[in-house]
Amino acid sequence: MLSDSSKKLPKILTTQVVAKSRLFEIQSVDLEFSNGELRTYERFKPGNQQAVMMVPIDGDDLLLIREYSVGTERYELGFPKGGVDKDEEPKDAANRELKEELGLGANKIDFLRTVITNPSYMRSIMHIFVAKDFYPCQLEGDEPEPLEIVRFPLSKIDELLADSSFNEARNLTALYSLKDYLSRK
Repeated sequence: MLSDSSKKLPKILTTQVVAKSRLFEIQSVDLEFSNGELRTYERFKPGNQQAVMMVPIDGDDLLLIREYSVGTERYELGFPKGGVDKDEEPKDAANRELKEELGLGANKIDFLRTVITNPSYMRSIMHIFVAKDFYPCQLEGDEPEPLEIVRFPLSKIDELLADSSFNEARNLTALYSLKDYLSRK
């Protein structure tokens, strides 16, 4: 395992808001590095919000969802995911999101790994889980339209990795982590 660097962290001189919407706040951060170099960075305001992604396995199939993504302006194929509510454990959030997005709860949820998306600009923590052994349970979610559930053979993971509608980085990380998880079983 690689150890943390012993380098001295840069000193934050000033932080100011440069843009704000109902979802995001962008900050300008003036830094002084240990060698005296001064730089200004921009970032999304750090928060404590975490998210979860589930890799549901039902028998010999993965359960995926097809959902509209405004960033790409098309429907994308991926795993169920969502935010962790205040005072909620990530594993509990994973099961709640499964119920909202798939209409299924899971009796077995195993932690795969935690990833951070784009740490240069934001603190975006996502916990990835494998979910199995389902039971019917539908909770109302926040999606604007019903999600399409797509069954995909677990034996064809490499085809899914090559699918052009399955290209979001966190989904790919989850699938590669799943391959590693399955090789240990």
